[in-house]
Amino acid sequence: MRSTRSIGSVQSIAFRLAMAAWLVLPPAAWAQAPRPDADPRIEKIVASISEARLKSLLEKLVSFGTRNTLSDQTSPTKGIGAARNWILEEMRRSSEHLRVNFDTHQIAPQGRITSAVDLRNVVAILPGKSPRRIYVSGHYDTVNIGGQNVSNSATPGAAAAGGDRQTRPGFDPNVEANGANDDGSGTVLTMELARAFAESGVQFDATLVFVTWAGEEQGLVGSNVHAEDLKKANVPVEAVFNNDIVGNSLGGNGIRDAESIKVYAIGPEDSPARSLARHIRKTAGVYVPSHRVRLMAREDRFGRGSDQSSFSQNGFPAVVFREANENFERQHGENDKIDGVDFGYLAQNARVNAAGVATLALAPPAPKVTTDRGGNMLSRDPSGYDATMRWNASPGAVAYRIYWRDTWTNDWEHSQTIGNVTQFTLKNLNIDDFVFGVSAISADGQESMVSGYVSPVRAGTTIKRQQ
Repeated sequence: MRSTRSIGSVQSIAFRLAMAAWLVLPPAAWAQAPRPDADPRIEKIVASISEARLKSLLEKLVSFGTRNTLSDQTSPTKGIGAARNWILEEMRRSSEHLRVNFDTHQIAPQGRITSAVDLRNVVAILPGKSPRRIYVSGHYDTVNIGGQNVSNSATPGAAAAGGDRQTRPGFDPNVEANGANDDGSGTVLTMELARAFAESGVQFDATLVFVTWAGEEQGLVGSNVHAEDLKKANVPVEAVFNNDIVGNSLGGNGIRDAESIKVYAIGPEDSPARSLARHIRKTAGVYVPSHRVRLMAREDRFGRGSDQSSFSQNGFPAVVFREANENFERQHGENDKIDGVDFGYLAQNARVNAAGVATLALAPPAPKVTTDRGGNMLSRDPSGYDATMRWNASPGAVAYRIYWRDTWTNDWEHSQTIGNVTQFTLKNLNIDDFVFGVSAISADGQESMVSGYVSPVRAGTTIKRQQ
């Protein structure tokens, strides 16, 4: 197990020196003085993430033997029923500021759900000043199907069972499935962030929602029904930080990487998910500079998925965190035990989550850059060769920052902070040659995600043929 250096020690010293220099200026000069990039409130939250608590939580979580969605719901010590009851009570115990309840759904037999089941997500809400929501999540259910690398076609009877081990006659949902890393790691990360944010004493603008999902291993069932309900109720979900397999630093290929984390984000290039991913990398560079965020320009690993897809499919910005170098032999089988989790690495990944969530929760919402009918608020005015950006005002914003870049690059190259306006023109910057975006900035310097002006896809024309 690697040792974890004192988080932000050098950075904190630099911040205190910068803040001290800022405070000695006369009041009239404060408005012109540069503000330090790091916010002490966020630094405190990031530093409060406890490696010891993550370990303690995971030791208890794996003690339930299995957390399979179809496992025993009545035992007080074994199975998913005991596990979800403990998660619920532990989150309630961790802070009186959290509103913790089950999100319950009665699921009919279908696919890998081979019998009707009482499915319960565990939801902890930290109310903010506004109804807009930011989610942090991981799935607490587990499965033992012999291992991730076991081939269906190589298993006798697989074809007769439709090629899916979970739908095979005789499959036992109560067989041991510790799921320490998949996804005990994401579960305890979510629980620890719920405690850290609720106990921070910070009043956030956004409402924070910490969820542990059930039914992920049966096809993202718990997150799917939850996200569908959010869409029907028109709930404003601004971002989803999903964590699935984030605790192991030693890959199955023998290579150890404890210094980076992958963040997958579905496209297109300037989708809200990609904007969220860029925001995460930016904030990690300020608050967890020793940890590298590797942005992955795809929805998830090749041929695999997780609960962020339930939100993406319902129109909400969502990304998934994945460890840098996976060990597939420790997934979906009996080998996924707690000795495969590097708690120093897991704590670093939790801190990266915390930095991104806190910054967004304190910032105004991202500006809306489309009309109510979906039209793009970017034009060539006034000369025909300029770039004029328009947007709707964001509540709480005192300034905005515009961004632009070459169309072939994947990250912003230029930016400019402007005043509290809802229109800005860049002269002689042809909108054909660049991509543009805008973010909102609060009075205390927190910045929203960047809203990109996405070039619309041209609709095809149906050509009439001579009969």
